[in-house]
Amino acid sequence: MSLPTNLSTGTWTLDSSHSEIGFTVRHAGISKVRGQFKEATATLDLADNVADSKVNATIQTASFDSGDVNRDGHVRGEDFFDVEKFPEISFVSNGIVPKGDGYELQGDLTIKGVTRPVALETEFNGAAVDPFGNTRAGVSAETTISRKDFGLTWNAVLEAGGVLVSDKVAINLELAFIAQAA
Repeated sequence: MSLPTNLSTGTWTLDSSHSEIGFTVRHAGISKVRGQFKEATATLDLADNVADSKVNATIQTASFDSGDVNRDGHVRGEDFFDVEKFPEISFVSNGIVPKGDGYELQGDLTIKGVTRPVALETEFNGAAVDPFGNTRAGVSAETTISRKDFGLTWNAVLEAGGVLVSDKVAINLELAFIAQAA
C-alpha cells in the first residue's frame, strides 16, 4: 500500500496545540464523561509503503483534564492513573493495514506499567501547507479498551445496581502532524 501522493516520507511530529487526545467513559450507567490529555509527544515515521510506517507516542498522565478539579485529582491519584508512579502512557505501533476507507493502526498501549495490544481505526484527513510553510497532515483514530485490562479497577457499586464507572473506555484522537525539514 503506497503513501498518498501529497505526503512525503520521513519523520512527522505531533502538533499538540492542534491535536486532541480524548476519551469517553460511561458514568453511573446513565451519562458519559469526557476527558483529555493536554500534553503529549508523538512521531510518525512515514515510509514509501504505509505498512512499514511507525508511530511512537507518549502522553503525560498528569495532564489529564475533564473540566472538574475534584474528578481530575481523583483520576490522577492512586485509584486510577497514579501519576506519581506512572507519569506516562505510551503507544508503539507494530503494524498498519488497510481497512475499508482507512487503516487499522496496530500497536502496544502501556498504561500503569501494563502493556496490551490495541487496534485503532484510523482515517487520514488530508494534508496541507500552512501559511508558515509547514506541511501538515491530519489523522483521526478511535478504539475502545477495557480499563481493567490496564489495572484501572477502582469503582463504586451504586445503590440501584451497577457501578459508578464503566469498564469500557472509548479513546478518540484528532491529531495533526508536521513534516520535519529534510
